[in-house]
Amino acid sequence: RLIRLHNQTGTYLLLLPTFWALVLAAQGFPPLHLTAIFILGSFLMRSAGVILNDMADQSFDRKVARTTTRPLASGELSRQQALILLLLLLFLAAGLLWFLDPVVLWFAPWALLLAALYPFSKRWIQIPQAVLGLAFGWGTIMAWVAVRGRLDTPVWCLFGATAAWAVAYDTIYAIQDRDDDRRIGVKSAALLFGPYIHVGVGTALSIMLLLLGAAGWLAGIGWPYYATLLGLVLFFSVQIGQLRGSISPSQAFGMFRAHVWVGAAVLVGLLAGLLS
Repeated sequence: RLIRLHNQTGTYLLLLPTFWALVLAAQGFPPLHLTAIFILGSFLMRSAGVILNDMADQSFDRKVARTTTRPLASGELSRQQALILLLLLLFLAAGLLWFLDPVVLWFAPWALLLAALYPFSKRWIQIPQAVLGLAFGWGTIMAWVAVRGRLDTPVWCLFGATAAWAVAYDTIYAIQDRDDDRRIGVKSAALLFGPYIHVGVGTALSIMLLLLGAAGWLAGIGWPYYATLLGLVLFFSVQIGQLRGSISPSQAFGMFRAHVWVGAAVLVGLLAGLLS
C-alpha cells in the first residue's frame, strides 16, 4: 500500500509519455530492450515518488480524510522502513541506467531532483501540479536520448505537452481534497482556479494538444495522428463541460483515471501516423 501497488494509474501516466518519445524518436516501434527498461523504470520511479510524497506529507495526510489510512500517516510503517524501501527502489532504478546510452546518465539526476521537489512544492507554489508535470515530462527527455543519443526539437514539444497534461489531470485529481486542502493550508490548482477550474484545465489541455500537434508536424507524421488528436478534442470537451458543474470526489477520480486512455490513444495515433 505504501507504493500504491493496487493502483498503478500514476505509473501509466508516467510511462505513456516515455512511450511517445521512444516511438517518435525511433520513427516506429522502439527496441524491445528500451521498452522493457522504461516500463520497469517508470514503475520504480513512480513507487519511489509516492514514498517521497508520503514522507513529506505525513503530518498533512493525518488531517485529510482520503489519506488518513496511508501506512505512514496511520503509523503502520515507520519513516525508517519507508526510507529503506525508498533507497532500494532508487538503487534499482539507477541500475537500469547502465543499460542505456551513457549520455542518459547526465539527465537522470534531474529526474530525481524534480521528483523530490514536488511534495514540497504544494507548500510554496499555487500550482504545484506544474512541478509534477516537469517531473513526469522529464521521462520523455530521457527516453528520446536513450534512442538517439541527443536532443531534438520534437522532444521539447513532447516534454511541454506532458507537463501541461499533468497540470490538467492532477488538477482534476485535486478536486477530491479541495476542502481539506483549504482547511490545512495546502496549495493546489483546484483551489487557485476555484469556480473557473474548467478554464484552467481547458487551457492546459489546449496547450497539450497544440504541442503534440507541433511535435507531429516537426516529425512529419501522417494524418491518422491528427485524427486521433481531433478525437481527443471531443473527449476533453466533455470533461471540461463536466467541470463547469458540481463534481463529487468519486467523479473526479474517475475523470482522472480516464486520462490513462488519453495517453494510450496518443501512443496509438503516433504509431498509426508513423506507419501510414
